[in-house]
Amino acid sequence: MSEQTTHYENKLRWEIDSWDLSEARGNGEKVVVIDARGTTAFEAEHIPGAVSLPHRTMTRESTAGFDRDTLYVTYCDGIGCNASTKGALNMARLGFTVKELIGGLDWWKRDGYPTEKGTGPAPVGCAC
Repeated sequence: MSEQTTHYENKLRWEIDSWDLSEARGNGEKVVVIDARGTTAFEAEHIPGAVSLPHRTMTRESTAGFDRDTLYVTYCDGIGCNASTKGALNMARLGFTVKELIGGLDWWKRDGYPTEKGTGPAPVGCAC
């Protein structure tokens, strides 16, 4: 296997796009979507069914009730934010299977998927 093939296989192993995430959830796969941004950003708008777990708060204690047989998908605002990467790294360090949502909330919406909006004002930036 070439170095290039290995690179792309690894990339797909640890990343997921909006369509694949929607399909996995629709097919009943064990997937939990984690919004790794700050709580104010989550409260303003998030992917339906996502849980708010800011990357800075991911610890053994905060994830103690999480199922080890579940795929966790972290996301943030999008390409200009790396909270999803920090969250994925934290979850992996804690021993969970995790993927990062490519393009975050921005690409989720661009691909036509719904979001849930709260009543609070949109934060400046991602509130990470």
